[in-house]
Amino acid sequence: MAEGQQEAKRENRPPREGGGGGRDNREGGRDNRDRHREGGGRPGGGGGRPDGPPEIDIDKLMNDSLYLDNQAHAVVSRMRDMDSGTKSQLRRFYNAVRRACRAPESERQHQFVMLRARLAYTIARHSLRSLDTLEKLLLQVTRKNDVRGYERFRDLFEAIVAYNE
Repeated sequence: MAEGQQEAKRENRPPREGGGGGRDNREGGRDNRDRHREGGGRPGGGGGRPDGPPEIDIDKLMNDSLYLDNQAHAVVSRMRDMDSGTKSQLRRFYNAVRRACRAPESERQHQFVMLRARLAYTIARHSLRSLDTLEKLLLQVTRKNDVRGYERFRDLFEAIVAYNE
């Protein structure tokens, strides 16, 4: 096929979901998706959905059960909109969270640090961008190193698993 015909065919295609990734998407050698991850805004200044997932406030999570419930619903809704994380992946991770909560106090923070690494790997490996919020929250919980924070994170994850069924 001639090069001109290939270009015409490419122009008639609808854009790929998730931002494409072809060379047309590049500005100054950086992919637009990198700008989204860094909070650089949407191309063309589109006003639709905000860049990245909203952050979950750890203090509100620890003190307000309704906030926890609303955040669980929001995460499940983003999961259904954005990616195809499986229920078994979530349940496996939830079981790891439960085990980390039961760990001796001297080991608990380390267990949660490792959980965050595991979650980051799962997000990257399976393109589960909807779980970025949980990764950020897990960092906050680990830095705070409070038993109640760990338990509330577990409760949030339990609600996410339940609402995702």
